[in-house]
Amino acid sequence: MRSIQQLPDLLINQIAAGEVVERPASVLKELLENAVDAGGRSIEVQLEQGGVRRIRVADDGCGIPPAELPLALARHATSKIASLDDLEHVGTMGFRGEALAAIAGVTRLAITSRARGQSHAWKIEAGRREAQPAALTEGTVVDVADLYYNTPARRKFLKTDATEYAHCDEAFRRIALAHPELAMQLAHNGRVTHRLAAGDASRRVRALMGDDFVEQGREIEADAGPLRLHGMASQPAYSRSSRDAQYFFVNGRFVRDKLISHALREAYADILHGSRHPAFVLFLELDPSAVDVNVHPAKIEVRFRESRAVHQFVLHALRRTLAGSTAAAPPSGLGARPPPPGDALPPSAGDAWSSIRPVTTGQTRLAMDSASRSYFEFAAAAASGDASRPGPALPAVDPTQSPPLGFALAQLHGIYVLAQNAEGLVLVDMHAAHERILYERLKTVLDGSPAVQRLLIPAVFSASAREMATAEAHHETLQSMGFEVAAAGPAELAVRSVPALLARASAGELMHALLEELHDFPASEVVAARRNELLATMACHGAVRANRQLTIPEMNALLRDMEHTERADQCNHGRPTWTRFSLAELDRFFMRGQ
Repeated sequence: MRSIQQLPDLLINQIAAGEVVERPASVLKELLENAVDAGGRSIEVQLEQGGVRRIRVADDGCGIPPAELPLALARHATSKIASLDDLEHVGTMGFRGEALAAIAGVTRLAITSRARGQSHAWKIEAGRREAQPAALTEGTVVDVADLYYNTPARRKFLKTDATEYAHCDEAFRRIALAHPELAMQLAHNGRVTHRLAAGDASRRVRALMGDDFVEQGREIEADAGPLRLHGMASQPAYSRSSRDAQYFFVNGRFVRDKLISHALREAYADILHGSRHPAFVLFLELDPSAVDVNVHPAKIEVRFRESRAVHQFVLHALRRTLAGSTAAAPPSGLGARPPPPGDALPPSAGDAWSSIRPVTTGQTRLAMDSASRSYFEFAAAAASGDASRPGPALPAVDPTQSPPLGFALAQLHGIYVLAQNAEGLVLVDMHAAHERILYERLKTVLDGSPAVQRLLIPAVFSASAREMATAEAHHETLQSMGFEVAAAGPAELAVRSVPALLARASAGELMHALLEELHDFPASEVVAARRNELLATMACHGAVRANRQLTIPEMNALLRDMEHTERADQCNHGRPTWTRFSLAELDRFFMRGQ
């Protein structure tokens, strides 16, 4: 064994770089955060070879006084905090005072800065103790070259220039989304890829996320005491195959948090297919003292002091926003309500259709048989030479009376319902739509105290020490959800009752999964997720099947129920239930007016 000795500063910085400097994007993130804290109005970034060859970040902020430039490259030297109280209420992006020193340990770094009130700028290079006079109009320029030039073993782990640039572009996007008030520019190998003007959040989101995201997104605005959530989340129709369009910010800082990820996943659980991912740009604001950002040197992880309260707030804010269906809101310019209920459905509707509410049968004038008969009468008259006789006009939809999904016209191949509204044509997948209606009604009926199924023979299973402690700590919560769990030995638990809906599930496997998640997530959410899986299966089997012939009143009843059902735009598996074709789209398809 060697004797204990003090490590040299350069080696200390190179060790720290292992946590702070993972790749060029890590360097860019730290430099951008410092530029934001400088309080300027614009930031310019220049990259070469994906950031491996060079990263240059320039801002027009307050600058660094020449006497403080050597300290800027020292470890644990910062202007952001001075005490533990400052750390617990930190409101800046940076605060640890180790990023520049770590970067300087594995790159050739130079800082040129002109503090406000100074007659000229000063420049310092890593490895030098004194700053030299330089030329710069305002702000600070940090120039980083040759990443890992002195640690070639680490350089071998870098990917291609294109891959490293993609990571840098992502780091730039995160800062740009969080700070729309700053004008920002990104150039790679001399070519400008982003030029963003200062503006509001909606303009910045549109510039970086695209028009499709904004058009398919829903604005979120929720307040609950010290918590505020705002931003935009996509509707399920805009789902993606990867998580590349998910941005969540806490007090302006991009974070990845297991608690938040779970809340977001649960909010989309009923409306998004399991293999798809939503897109969102969300901002959570709360008292800085209620969140600990000093969890990891990369500052991408946080810890909430009231984690469950934050989880529930984010979950329910998203659920409320996503619960609304576009089928429930009248099209643009329409303020009509659906017609009142009328005659009952015919007996042929069957049990599978018993949940559909009856509607007036006066709409049968739109039935396909009458329209077809009128057409054939007109065609026969034309063939006999009596074409001068005007053909019968199809009944028009009154914009003041048409509900959002319109009135049914016919059924297509026993699968789709064709309907006409004031905007054009509506096409509905009847099985998917009915499945969502049944599912939401089952959830409503079963809200509250669940029915309990007592087990004739208690299910005994082995449990770890943590599971034993969790079961004891959450005994009352589990009991309120229908689970009766008690210790059966030093390392065994016995389940004596379960919710009736989960009676067929393996009690041991169910409790293992529940106890594993109870450390981080509310028990009600865990159990509700499993209950909803069963309800979704029940609704799928109970929904009307393909090739079932429906009458016009039955089809209209389905449309009216969709307009009064939350999340009616998607079935339980995340598939869309309906779509609309406007008259303008139909006219373009048939080249009318061209």
